Amino acid sequence: MYSRIKNYAQKLCFKTINMMHYPFVKKGADDPYHLLFDKFVSLVNQTHSASILEIGSRNVTGVTYRELFENCEEYVGFDIVAGEGVDVVGDVHKLSESLPAEHFDFVFGVSIFEHLLFPWKAVLEINEIAKPGGHVFISTHPVWAEHEMPWDFWRFPQNGFHALFNEYTGFEIVGLTEGLPCNTYSLVDDPPTRYNFLGKTNQGVALIAKKRGNYRRDLLKWDIDVVDVVKTMYPTA
Repeated sequence: MYSRIKNYAQKLCFKTINMMHYPFVKKGADDPYHLLFDKFVSLVNQTHSASILEIGSRNVTGVTYRELFENCEEYVGFDIVAGEGVDVVGDVHKLSESLPAEHFDFVFGVSIFEHLLFPWKAVLEINEIAKPGGHVFISTHPVWAEHEMPWDFWRFPQNGFHALFNEYTGFEIVGLTEGLPCNTYSLVDDPPTRYNFLGKTNQGVALIAKKRGNYRRDLLKWDIDVVDVVKTMYPTA
């Protein structure tokens, strides 16, 4: 009984704190995280007969993107699980085994990279199937509650993207921002954690990169298979 009362009181406290933030909540549409995606959509729609690849295209949340791209000649939805919005089923870590080389003008994925066991391998695979001069949009999270367990592997501050998209992986970053600000509150009494709520914390990070050339095959290689490391499968529900 005591445990249930304590849990209820804790949830009530958090809801109260959340309500107290309402006067400071900004419109999401004006956030830099969303504005960079709008810029990417505009870039695609200004390109005649574009070919687009969406990574992680399965309709899980009810939010879909295919309808945003008005003038594309080809739109391919790629996902590890079959479902609505999926044209090709496969593993992003082996993207080039399922799709033709240097084929797509634009590649994008929204809230996908945190679910990739080897995101650096995914970047190399994206380089394989993107046209020279093609653009990539990736958005993910510096901070977010765990989700889609057990396939929730990573969080990305914006500076981390420089390790993934660079001259060695064949890309130039042309847009990079964090957004979706929040406050974090510690539930332990460790002194270093007590004032985290005063710091800058963002829930979203977004990137646009341009393919400048092939990745450095003489320096970059990753032949470890996902199934050699994890024995689970991405959740289908």
